[in-house]
Amino acid sequence: MTNIDSVLSHAEEYCQNNRIRLTPKRKQVLYALVKAEKALSAYELIEELKRKFNNVLQPMSIYRILDFLTANQLIHRLSTANKFIACSHITCNHAHEAPQFLICGSCHKVTEINIDKSLMSTLRENIQKEGFKLVSPQLEMSCMCDDCASGINLI
Repeated sequence: MTNIDSVLSHAEEYCQNNRIRLTPKRKQVLYALVKAEKALSAYELIEELKRKFNNVLQPMSIYRILDFLTANQLIHRLSTANKFIACSHITCNHAHEAPQFLICGSCHKVTEINIDKSLMSTLRENIQKEGFKLVSPQLEMSCMCDDCASGINLI
């Protein structure tokens, strides 16, 4: 289980060091994502904030907050699911490699791992050879977690 206070403290420190504000509403959204330990949609976040903080945010406000948190690498947007998840590396003090998300198709659990730099380099080379430009190094893999996969024969 994630230590929410530690994550929020590191996020506040990051924001102070970068001269940006982690407003109370931004902090509540980050709190909700860290606490959830799974990806949530904007509308699921609206409901969670209403339930937890009795705070009703309009969709436009939640999307602005999500854009801010994503731009500052405190959360990630999962394109395939159109959901958001707290970055699992907020409390780290080192440079991160490209994120890869393992998404269980059954229970929707999400785990963030890093892709080795040499593998990303090979992927970039292959992409360029085919005449494409990499827009985002983020990868989302459709998987099944061990809990859901027990007793099922997979590839």
